[in-house]
Amino acid sequence: MRPKTRGEAEADFTRAVVKFEKEYLGRGPTDARTLFLNDLILVRLRGILTPAEAKLAESREGQALVKETRRQLFETSRPLLEQMVQEITGCHLISLHTDMSTRTGERIVVLVVDADLNERFV
Repeated sequence: MRPKTRGEAEADFTRAVVKFEKEYLGRGPTDARTLFLNDLILVRLRGILTPAEAKLAESREGQALVKETRRQLFETSRPLLEQMVQEITGCHLISLHTDMSTRTGERIVVLVVDADLNERFV
């Protein structure tokens, strides 16, 4: 079997993140994209808010609540994300950073791994 290309690995990671969002957080994004950049995995998710979250985010207090709840849910899922990174890239997850916009319903995820992904994929 031939090794995966970078594009194939990025697409596999995107599919895994979308599946994770649906199964673990209850709703998948309407659009998702993954980019490997040296030792970083960058993921951009659009359309992640549920209708209830979007309504709640109309106030400042609601925005803070939605962001904090999503942040905590995401952080408690670290073991699942570590497994995903290992299975798809063969790397170990070092750190995880994420933020979301309650205005646009978009989340950015940055995963730092222990190897240069440019050297792992063609």
